[in-house]
Parts: sequence; structure tokens; C-alpha cells
Amino acid sequence: MATGGDSLPDIHIHSDTNSSNKTLLKSQALYKYILETTVLPREPECLRELRLLTDEHELRSMASSPDEAQLLGMLIKMTGAKNTIEVGVFTGHSLLATALALPDDGKVVAIDIDRGNYDRVGRPLVAKAGVEHKVDFREGPALERLAEMLAGAGEGSLGRFDLAFVDADKPSYALYHELLLRLVRVGGAIVYDNTLWGGAVALPAGAPLPSEFDRRACDAMRDLNARLSADARVEVCQLAVADGVTICRRVV
Repeated sequence: MATGGDSLPDIHIHSDTNSSNKTLLKSQALYKYILETTVLPREPECLRELRLLTDEHELRSMASSPDEAQLLGMLIKMTGAKNTIEVGVFTGHSLLATALALPDDGKVVAIDIDRGNYDRVGRPLVAKAGVEHKVDFREGPALERLAEMLAGAGEGSLGRFDLAFVDADKPSYALYHELLLRLVRVGGAIVYDNTLWGGAVALPAGAPLPSEFDRRACDAMRDLNARLSADARVEVCQLAVADGVTICRRVV
């Protein structure tokens, strides 16, 4: 749930969220069962260590949940992805999940407006896991960095990537989508996080939300969901995993 340059208010939809309860399931017991049965027993130790360190961060609600990290790794392996993009890094929990799933000669272009949290929290564990050579970190505004990649199409950026994962500032998702459709190959996938925004997307228009931050994010996710549903360039599957994960397969 990375926010880009937008700071989190003290009270928002995800205020009490951490890696043990980031789910839209109504039963916390059921989510605990899923984690303890099929997720945590297979969680790599380095990923577990980074997840627990991130849970101590004041912005811990921005991190991917363990089942979402598992899903991302599975998608990379199932599709045979070798070159990926991650927009929004935070401490690097999902980035580490990606790097672990990529082949040894794979690369993930990681983009974040500020790499401070990654350098302090995640990078040491990425190095410890032996996968730092797979990470190409590009600091700065994501729209600028993606545009630079497109401008450098002479180096083969157009359609070069197999998968992109987006967990950044929500109002920019629709703009990221247009850029990523040019960078990700036909048959590749673009995965968006937080597309159900705590379930708020299903509330009646004008329903009160905890903060203005939530309202902006919720409006952006409603807009994105409508756009993706009508976009003939992609096939779409929306999952109630974590805070809502939408997988788009580029077909045109």
C-alpha cells in the first residue's frame, strides 16, 4: 500500500493493519488458518525476517501481506517471468519475494520516490538472501522513471518486461497502467495492489470514510476498476487477497 509522496494520516482505513491481519475475509480465524496452513510453513526465512521487521515500522500497513507475497512469487514462476517491474517498494518485502522467485539471471526494476526505507530495512536482507544482483533500483517519481524507460526504447524496453507489480500512489494507477501496457509484453501481466481499498469501493457514493486520504484512494481505485473492466487490451481477474489484488494479462 505504498503511497508515493502522499503521507498517511494518523487514522485511516488500514490504521490497525499488519502482516497478520491484512485481509478482507470476515473471519480472522479463517485468515489465520490460511496463513498457518499454506503460507507461513513455506515462507522463506529471509522473507519472514523482513516481514516481521516491517511489522515494527510505523507505516507497516503499506507492506504486502504474506499471502500476497506468495501469490506474486507463484505468478512469476508460473509465467516464467525473467524481467519485471515493481512500482512502489517501501521496505522491499514484495521486492524480495519477486527476487527470490526470479531465475538467477532475472531482473526486477524497482522504482520508489525514496529508497530510504528499503536501504535501512530491506536491502540488508535482500543481500543476505543472495539476490541483490537481481535488483535494479531507480529512485524518483515513478511516472518519470517509467517515461524514461519508454524514452530509452532503443535499449529494448518496449514490450521487454514479463510482469509488473504496482503498489504505489493510488491516484496515479491509471497513468501507470498506460505506461506499463507499453513496457509489458503481450501475454505478460500487470498486477495492482489495494484495488478494493478495505472494502470501501463497495460503499455507496458519498459514504463517510475515516480520512480525506481514504476518499482519494477509494475514488482512484473505483476509477481504475471501471477502466480495467472496460479495457479490451487486457484480461482482468480481481482477487479478494490482502486489500484486493487485480491481475491484468495483456492481450493486445
